[in-house]
Amino acid sequence: MTVILAVSGALLFTSSLLIGYRVLAGPSSLDRLVGVDALLAIAICGVSIWMVYTRDTTLAPAVVALALVGFIGSVSVARFRVRDEE
Repeated sequence: MTVILAVSGALLFTSSLLIGYRVLAGPSSLDRLVGVDALLAIAICGVSIWMVYTRDTTLAPAVVALALVGFIGSVSVARFRVRDEE
């Protein structure tokens, strides 16, 4: 089980690097928004992997809070977004 958790953690780290590049080099603000949402989802997955590894569920409210912050942030940014100049 430890090997599976280590591999999944390494894959999450690799994907966060790739998505971090998309956030920094995104041609539009919507690309950056999707990248930030993906990074938040990766953070949720990372916290969940840590909970499985330590067998401690005290971080479950943190996962819920991260999901709520991600949803509210995405909705508010999408609502008040100004069109990009092309």
